[in-house]
Amino acid sequence: MFESFFPRPKVFFTSVLVWTAIGVAMWYTVGDSIARAIGIPIGSVDKPIVGLDYFYSPSFIWFYIVFAVWTALFAAFWFVFSPHPWQRWSILGSAFILFTTYFDVQVSVAINNWRRPFFDTFQNALSGKGNVTAGDLYSLILIFFEIAMVAMLIFVVTRFFVSHYVFRWRTAMNDYYMSRWQRVRTIEGASQRVQEDTMRFANITEGLGTSIVSSVMTLIAFLPVLWNLSQYVTELPLVGHIPEPLFTALVFWAAFGTALLAIVGIKLPGLEFKNQRVEAAYRKELVYGEDDAARAQPPTVRDLFSNVRHNYFRLYFHYMYFNVARGLYIQADNIYANLILIPTIVAGKITLGIWQQILTAFGEVSSSFQFLVNSWTTIVDLLSIYKRLRAFEAIFKGGKLSKQDREMLEDSGYAQHIADPSPGESGARGPHEFER
Repeated sequence: MFESFFPRPKVFFTSVLVWTAIGVAMWYTVGDSIARAIGIPIGSVDKPIVGLDYFYSPSFIWFYIVFAVWTALFAAFWFVFSPHPWQRWSILGSAFILFTTYFDVQVSVAINNWRRPFFDTFQNALSGKGNVTAGDLYSLILIFFEIAMVAMLIFVVTRFFVSHYVFRWRTAMNDYYMSRWQRVRTIEGASQRVQEDTMRFANITEGLGTSIVSSVMTLIAFLPVLWNLSQYVTELPLVGHIPEPLFTALVFWAAFGTALLAIVGIKLPGLEFKNQRVEAAYRKELVYGEDDAARAQPPTVRDLFSNVRHNYFRLYFHYMYFNVARGLYIQADNIYANLILIPTIVAGKITLGIWQQILTAFGEVSSSFQFLVNSWTTIVDLLSIYKRLRAFEAIFKGGKLSKQDREMLEDSGYAQHIADPSPGESGARGPHEFER
């Protein structure tokens, strides 16, 4: 799955985390000093930059330089240390997706910066004092249009590139398995693993990975915004005055929602995994019945389908109360920010523009905190595909299987291959087998 596309996956992904951590540490410690030393005027900004200037401000130009240099150094090391036929797509392609993901998050920040002057101007216009002209509103709407066009361009370019990226990864896995086709073709379900699971694995891994990175970057981008906006909120309902009330209220609410949904949905992952097994057992019997008239007899099929029905009905029941809890939390989340702002609104301490900024930042950070809970069904689906492909690879490589993997393989019709791999298939492969 991974060695077909990435060089030495375990070492590679560990090095990604270490190299990223070093880069982030340098950025937040000595980054500004280095920028000023080479002539880039990095400094504090009195107020947020509104418009396209945000994307080529000194801090952004410095980020472009750092990201390009840091990525080039990392890629150069791996190109020399462990050359791989897919290294341009797996290393440079992944870096490009990370960059566009970060840029997309910054587009959201730019739009949030725009909300304050627009809605403050809008509020002034509604007051009837006559100090706002139509040109003022038209110019602000034009700025929004410019930012929106940048967002659309980034979206189109990213989607086009990601489509090719995913297909390249699928191609790498396909080539890896097909180079061993004479050994794996006798394994029942090999065609489904090579054709369907490789496609789904590449798609889900890329999509889920990008979403996780986007959530982390959103937190990094919007938590400081929310922290700064806390200066306008000095009091919360019931609890009164606390330090950084807006920031504290958000962290509490997001942690509460994440814990609540995780507890309520604790049974669902296990049922999803079991669903894979009962479906595989039912499918296996039907496949055998295509070639053997003695198989897939009505009593057997009825019992197997009864297991499928029983598991689905249990899923429906547990999903019912999970969706009730999730729905109630989402509806409460829609009014939570306004609820905690009531004392501040009544006191007239914020404008319409600041209110809009707070709601947007609150929503972005809240969604990021709840990402894992909202995406757990996709995660479970990915884990199921991963386990099937890992077990599939273990068969033709002669690797060891866990008890759960063995049970899944038996349900899927692989039992005859578990204890008796093909001749010459036991033992570890050489590091350059794929290249051969």
